[in-house]
Amino acid sequence: MTRFIRYVLLVVGAAVMIYPFVWMTGAAFKTFSEATRRSLRLFPVHWQWQNLADTWDGAKFDLFFVNTFWVAGWVTLGVVCTSLMAGYAFARISFPGRSILFIIVLATMMVPFEIILIPNYRLILELGWYNTYKALIVPWCANGFSIFLVRQAMRGIPADYFDAARLDGCGHFRFLLLVAAPMIKPTLVTVALFAFLGTYNSLMWPLVVTSDERLRMVQYGLVVFAGGEGAQRFNLLMCAAAIVITPTVILYFAAQRYFQDSALGAGLKG
Repeated sequence: MTRFIRYVLLVVGAAVMIYPFVWMTGAAFKTFSEATRRSLRLFPVHWQWQNLADTWDGAKFDLFFVNTFWVAGWVTLGVVCTSLMAGYAFARISFPGRSILFIIVLATMMVPFEIILIPNYRLILELGWYNTYKALIVPWCANGFSIFLVRQAMRGIPADYFDAARLDGCGHFRFLLLVAAPMIKPTLVTVALFAFLGTYNSLMWPLVVTSDERLRMVQYGLVVFAGGEGAQRFNLLMCAAAIVITPTVILYFAAQRYFQDSALGAGLKG
C-alpha cells in the first residue's frame, strides 16, 4: 500500500510539472481565438502547422539559433576542459595553498551575478571585446560549481588506479585523458549539460556586452517576439516558446542516462 501511494504521488507530481508544457504545445498550434478561449481542451481541433512558419518569420530565429549554438558550444567545451583539469589538480596533485585556493573557488559560487556584472562589463570594454563573440564566450569558460563536481568525482576514483599508473610511468596529463576522464564520464556530461543550458538561457549578459543584432542569442529573439508579433497573437507567442524550449528538452533526454548516473554516484559516495 505504501508503494502504491508513493507511485500515485509521483504520477500526480509529474502531471503537475508536465501540464504547463503540454498546454503550451497545444496552444502553439491553435488559432488565436481558440488559444485565448477559456476551455479545458489541451489540443486544437484543427492543428495550425502554419503557426511554425509564421513564428519563425516573425523574428530572426535562424540567426539567433546559430549564434546560440555557436556560443553555447564553445562555452561548454571550455567549461569541460577547465573543470577537468582544475578538478584533477585539486583532487590528486599536492601543491602549496591547494586547500586555500579551493576554498576561494568555492567562494565564487556565493557571489551574486549582479555584483560582478559592472566590473566584468568594464573589463570587457578595456579588452576591446565589446560586440564580439569573445565577450559572450570567454567569461563563462570556467565556474566553481563545475570544478567542485569534477573534483568530487575524481576523489571517488580508487587510489589504486593512480598508483598503478604512476608505476607504469604514466604522467598526470596522460592519466587524466586516458583513465580518469572516461571513468567520470557521467559527471562530465552533467557539467556539459549545465554549461550548455546556462548559456542557452542567458539573456542579461548578451544584452550588456553586445548591441549588434547579428550577435544576439535566442532568448533575445523570444523577448523581441513577445513585444512584437507575439504581443498581438498569443498562439504565436506560445509557438515561439515551444520552439525555443525544444532543443533543451531534446538535449536533456539525450543526456538523461548520464545525468542520472552522476546523481546516483554522488549519492552513493555521500
